[in-house]
Amino acid sequence: MNPFKTLPTLSFLFLTLLGLAHAATFDIRNNCPYTVWAASSTGDAGSGKRLDRGQTWQITAASGTARARIWARTKCNFDASGKGSCETGDCGGVLECKGYGKAPNTLAEYAIDQYEHQDFIDISNIDGFNVPMEFSSNSPGCTRVIKCTADIVGQCPNELKVPGGCNGPCPVFKTEEHCCNSGNCGPTDFSRFFKDKCPDAYSYPKDDPTSLFTCPTGTNYKVIFCP
Repeated sequence: MNPFKTLPTLSFLFLTLLGLAHAATFDIRNNCPYTVWAASSTGDAGSGKRLDRGQTWQITAASGTARARIWARTKCNFDASGKGSCETGDCGGVLECKGYGKAPNTLAEYAIDQYEHQDFIDISNIDGFNVPMEFSSNSPGCTRVIKCTADIVGQCPNELKVPGGCNGPCPVFKTEEHCCNSGNCGPTDFSRFFKDKCPDAYSYPKDDPTSLFTCPTGTNYKVIFCP
């Protein structure tokens, strides 16, 4: 028996264990007095689950995961095959999301094990707001708590109102001023509305200094709808 034939398998096992060692778990809980359909996606892969009030769902993100999002969908109706639609946050008409959700949706965004073994986390209202949210550490090594719980839907500017949510100005107007595709933009009256309501959440694309936070890699997290 040639012992070197086992090396590829051992190497794969080592890399798998290394990825798991730096993986992060996310405990997602629905505290809303109504059902939500939680969703998770990295843009090309994801999942989803119905959560009645008080129910939880745990997902895991591997080391190196980036551009990932967790959000709540509301007023959904899916058939036995998992096809249907949601009033807010719909992701292509399926229960098990693959791509991102449709605005408006309050987003918990994250990237795991990035620069200098840091996780990057934030709540974003750039795509609007549909459900109050908390995104926080679930580990003693990081005390970060991000919340966006204001009555944004009830106080939404008329130009951004949609059934069940408050849209972001970029999805509505699709202009450089609001979408910042060139990377050169500043706050607007509409983004200031979101910032005033939720100071720790992203309100426009260049809002990094007051909205992007870090925890050391190895931290686990919780996302609470209606904290």
